[in-house]
Amino acid sequence: MVAQLIKNQTNLYDTDYNLWILETVKQLENKNFNAVDWDNLIEEVLGLSRSDKRKLESLLMRLIEHLLKLGYWETERERNRKHWKGEIINFRKQIKRLLRDSPSLKPYLKSVFEECYQDGREIATQISELPLNTFPEEPIAPLEQILDENWLP
Repeated sequence: MVAQLIKNQTNLYDTDYNLWILETVKQLENKNFNAVDWDNLIEEVLGLSRSDKRKLESLLMRLIEHLLKLGYWETERERNRKHWKGEIINFRKQIKRLLRDSPSLKPYLKSVFEECYQDGREIATQISELPLNTFPEEPIAPLEQILDENWLP
């Protein structure tokens, strides 16, 4: 059965993704380029970039959310300060690692900063149940400062 699936690479991609990966790697290692399922391989490689972009957006949004809660949710600040600071450190480190591994994503991060700020602001509002205008409409700091491990609001 495995041999039959391997014969039809496109079908293998749809029916056994892990086996498709293993077979594709084997074909590439053996330089058997004619047998490679190029359409799906190209789609998978592009998907890696999309995944990193989504991860960066999510981390930046969560970082902004926690910076806003730390800076503006006064009634919960003392109780949650340590947790929020821990989350802020964690998100910054993850963003730093992603940008270290893929420096070309830095311009992308800059391009989505405003949108991530607004999303983080909305999430902070929903979690805190504070009015939206509690949190500044404009970003509380430039992106470089938001990412700076030594800065807190």
